Amino acid sequence: MAKLWAVTKREFLERVRTKWFIIVTIFGPVFFAVIMVLPAYLSVRGMKDVKVSDIRIIDATGTGLGDRVATRLGGGPMGDANVTQVVVVAPDKMAAAESLATHDVMNKLRRGYLVLDSLTIQQQKASYAGRNASSLNEIQIIEQALRSAILCQRLEREGLDPKRVEKLTQVRVNMSAERITDKGRGGSGIGSAIFGFVIAFLLYMMIVLYGQNILRGVLEEKTTRVAEVIVSSVSTDVLLAGKVIGVGAVGLLQQAVWLLSATAFYHFREPIFVKMGMPAAPAISLPQVPPMLIAALVLFFILGYGLYAALFAAVGAMVSSQEDANQAAQPVVMLLVFSIIFAQPVMLNPTSRLAEIVSWIPFSAPVIMPMRMSAIQIPWYELAATLTGVAVTCALCVWLSARIYRVGLLMYGKRPSMRELARWIRQA
Repeated sequence: MAKLWAVTKREFLERVRTKWFIIVTIFGPVFFAVIMVLPAYLSVRGMKDVKVSDIRIIDATGTGLGDRVATRLGGGPMGDANVTQVVVVAPDKMAAAESLATHDVMNKLRRGYLVLDSLTIQQQKASYAGRNASSLNEIQIIEQALRSAILCQRLEREGLDPKRVEKLTQVRVNMSAERITDKGRGGSGIGSAIFGFVIAFLLYMMIVLYGQNILRGVLEEKTTRVAEVIVSSVSTDVLLAGKVIGVGAVGLLQQAVWLLSATAFYHFREPIFVKMGMPAAPAISLPQVPPMLIAALVLFFILGYGLYAALFAAVGAMVSSQEDANQAAQPVVMLLVFSIIFAQPVMLNPTSRLAEIVSWIPFSAPVIMPMRMSAIQIPWYELAATLTGVAVTCALCVWLSARIYRVGLLMYGKRPSMRELARWIRQA
């Protein structure tokens, strides 16, 4: 135990004392806050600068639909170069009108043009072409204006007052969603979903970063021949265990700091949004996190990290160069990528059969099951079975990796084949 503690302490302190660890731990939450808030801020600013009135509407419907759309876009029906221009044409003149509008857009006289024809009235189909055709915000505004104009036109045909109906139908509903578990109400459903996704992302990122950290550490010790000196006084099993535990403790410490920082940012979000001129964030209460859930999350992190860390350590012991390490680590990385690919479908529907199956697979359970646990209540027997499966798989991977590590740490040269790996496992 003394040697294991010495190796674990060395691995932990060696990483915690670095400047990069301190910088990433302190400024990591700031970085994530920026990448979450900045796109929304730029989107709000971009919406303020959106100008969709400077387009041409080619109206071949013969119903005055183009004028209605122009009014809703903020431009007048005709004439002014800075507002929407409506050109009423006959159906047989549509091709010539589109050609002329295309040249105007190419010469930067207009941003684009909207084509309305008989299909717009009959099948609600229209087409738009312009320099801003890739701007989702502007296209959405044009679609909303066209939809409103068609609705008003239909209401007029039915003898109704379109302004009155439009006023009555524009109602916003602010509906909250709250979880109910076996113990009663369990807080915000949206907050639980967001919390679960954040936890899954953190687990995934920690496993990737610190698993590959172990790979690089093993490879560096092997290529610099430091491993030969260490193995002379410490067994390879103790060395592997110390590396996995020490680096895992660093990951837990960093996650704890990030979660505390995220909680603090949540509580002070309103003044930040107000200073940036953004609308107030929706009032999403933090989910209730019972101690049993916290314990289960920690267990999944420890088992998942131990599983992948052992595999990365085995890869580091198998190879003798960074190029070989990158290729040999691809199967392990693909297992992790498989987990995160299903994160969004599971978050959208955590009760689906797909979510259940993916959360049962030992290689994806450390990422997917914590997300499901945070969003919905998982039966205790399902949670126990999943933890058992992950623990057994972790023990098997550690056993295999320890045997590969025992032989490969002092082996140099080309990367071993699958047959040679099997021989290493039998002989170790």
